[in-house]
Amino acid sequence: MSYQVELLPSAYRDLKRLAKSIQVRIAVRLRELAADPRPAGVAKLTDKENLWRVRVGEYRIVYEIDDGRAIVTVLRVAHRKDVYRG
Repeated sequence: MSYQVELLPSAYRDLKRLAKSIQVRIAVRLRELAADPRPAGVAKLTDKENLWRVRVGEYRIVYEIDDGRAIVTVLRVAHRKDVYRG
């Protein structure tokens, strides 16, 4: 089953602020999440109910999965030192 990947407007802004080379790498990972939202290397965030994190070099994609509707919603795209801040 294929999932639809949606970015919140804030996540889209986060992505557009990054260097073009990083944007390309993250776009590839987002396409991979559409095929498998829980790939090898993904981590479930322990303090949140349905949040997941995947690494792309020094950057992180934080997202939630709705298996019933087959949607992956990207909440944050940021450098690892900033991604978990409010």
